[in-house]
Formats: sequence, structure tokens, C-alpha cells
Amino acid sequence: MNIERYDFGTITIEGATYTSDVIIYAKEVDASWWRAEGHNVAVEDIRRIASAKPGKLVIGTGYYGRMGVSEETLKWLAAHNIQVEIAKTGDAVKLFNRLQQEAASVVAALHLTC
Repeated sequence: MNIERYDFGTITIEGATYTSDVIIYAKEVDASWWRAEGHNVAVEDIRRIASAKPGKLVIGTGYYGRMGVSEETLKWLAAHNIQVEIAKTGDAVKLFNRLQQEAASVVAALHLTC
């Protein structure tokens, strides 16, 4: 899955444009990603990602980087052998595209706004 464009509140992936937060898997986009705690990623928000067994998860924390990732979530990811990269969404998009080119098993969870 290639991310073609990202701007505040909108992202284009493989020709389709989304205006809600997304999780990008190898062959599908979940455009209904919503977090129980709003601007914080909790374990329950990413459980499905573990079933995809990615080697790496890229988390985009928003245009301005205002979304956080709890320490509990980071520990949970480590316990499931999922490396995590956290960056503002613009940088996360670039990282995700690059990691896919390097043949890494990677999933992205991207907050599109603040």
C-alpha cells in the first residue's frame, strides 16, 4: 500500500482518499480507526494490529504531533514482538513508504488531524 499524499485531515492511499484516521495493513485500509481515549493510543485501540503480525508499527501522532501513546501500549507492543516508530504523521507517512520498500512487514496507524 503506497501513501500518495497526506495533508491535514486527508490522506490518499492507492488512489483512494480518506478523511478519517486510518490503519494501513498490507492489503487493506481500515478507515474507521477510533481511539477510546481520543488523543491517546491505548492497547484496546491496536489489538487487531497484533493479529496481522507486523514486524513494525508506524504510529502517526497527527499533523502537529498531539496524539500520545501510553507506556502500557508500548510495553504491550514489545511483548508481541512489534517494533514501534512514533512520529508526526507527515514524517510517519514517509517512514511507512520507505519501510515497505525495504520489504519490512509494516502496519501504519495514522492520526490525520491535530
